[in-house]
Amino acid sequence: MKKIRSMSFVLPVQMFVLFFLLMMFFTASVAAMQAPEDLVAKTTDEITSALRAEQDKIKANPSRLYEIVDAVVLPHFDFERMSRWALGKYWRKANKKERAQFMREFRALLVRTYAKALNDNYDQQIDMLPVRMRKSGKEATVRTEIQQPAGFPIPIDYKMYIKGDTWKVYDVSVDAISLVANYRTSFAAEIRKGGLPKLIARLADRNKQAKNE
Repeated sequence: MKKIRSMSFVLPVQMFVLFFLLMMFFTASVAAMQAPEDLVAKTTDEITSALRAEQDKIKANPSRLYEIVDAVVLPHFDFERMSRWALGKYWRKANKKERAQFMREFRALLVRTYAKALNDNYDQQIDMLPVRMRKSGKEATVRTEIQQPAGFPIPIDYKMYIKGDTWKVYDVSVDAISLVANYRTSFAAEIRKGGLPKLIARLADRNKQAKNE
């Protein structure tokens, strides 16, 4: 009986110590991680510098714009999470192939929209606003403003969360309009009418047409 009591006492202590060590490790990892606002500021500087330097190439070959954005900005985006959110319940109903196809076409659509917003304002001053951090410390909204020569600044907000050992963007709001939520409603309506395969085909056609243009 003494052995059983001893084991029942030691096990919770070991579990507590393990939990404490895990929490210490997580806290240290978060502390060492680049702050979300620093990541956005650094990436913004890189992309605006690249766009300034390559305007002649972009005008001669518009696809160069997407190549730049794809290389500099998009590694910090979580397109799977964005796709899941955009489709909602239809993501759960989709098979593996449909998910991959939708994610590819939706990614291309978001890249075009976001890249155009950046390129239209690459030479404007971009100000960083105070970040809004969730109590958990695992999610944040990084707010920026693009100053306009005449008129109000354009706000661009980045919703971010910790994935692994870095921050990832899972939504972008341009002038208070969420890129992902903006499409979610229209996607649901189209799927109810013709199904997910038809939506994917329409997105593919739209992306192809935009690329040709």
